Amino acid sequence: MAKKKQAGRRVEGWKAKSWYKVYSPDTLGKTYIGDTIANDPGNVVGRIMQTTLGELINDYSRHNVKMKLRISDVTGDAAYTEFVGHELTRDYLRSLVKRRTSRIDCHVPVTTKDGKKADLTVTCYTLTRANLSQTHAIRGLMARVVGDLAKEGDFNALLNGIITGEISKEVFKAVKPLFPVRRVEIIKSKVGAVRAA
Repeated sequence: MAKKKQAGRRVEGWKAKSWYKVYSPDTLGKTYIGDTIANDPGNVVGRIMQTTLGELINDYSRHNVKMKLRISDVTGDAAYTEFVGHELTRDYLRSLVKRRTSRIDCHVPVTTKDGKKADLTVTCYTLTRANLSQTHAIRGLMARVVGDLAKEGDFNALLNGIITGEISKEVFKAVKPLFPVRRVEIIKSKVGAVRAA
């Protein structure tokens, strides 16, 4: 008897909940990315949704980019998100590592022209192995170029630069005269979580 009552309560609780259609930010095409359920619209705000860049822009070659979007607003049965970070898949990162070369990671806290803060992890893959002083020089140059590029534009420009690979291209161009490099990637970003410099 008790079990039946509990089951009944569960069904009633489920019926009281509503489904919300979740959309990506305007800067990412306001694409429908899925549904979420809640008994109150206020409970939807703050939820993190994950998808791939490939799904957002309909480009299968970009499925190696995992996107994190946070629901920031609910209107009717539609939930709208804001970009809070991205990360490249482990398989993709493993595929970039070659023998007798260096992988140089650089953590760069940035602030955009409109005051938005973000943490970026920029990685440089070299053609030959770099020594300690070369690694240090490359890391310093990457941090400077990325910081300057972030300062020049607003947050949308930063997001666009990450997604299109424009920031990576600019860093590559800057580092190439210093040391032979094969590739530069922004492997991770996190919005609004910058440690004090």
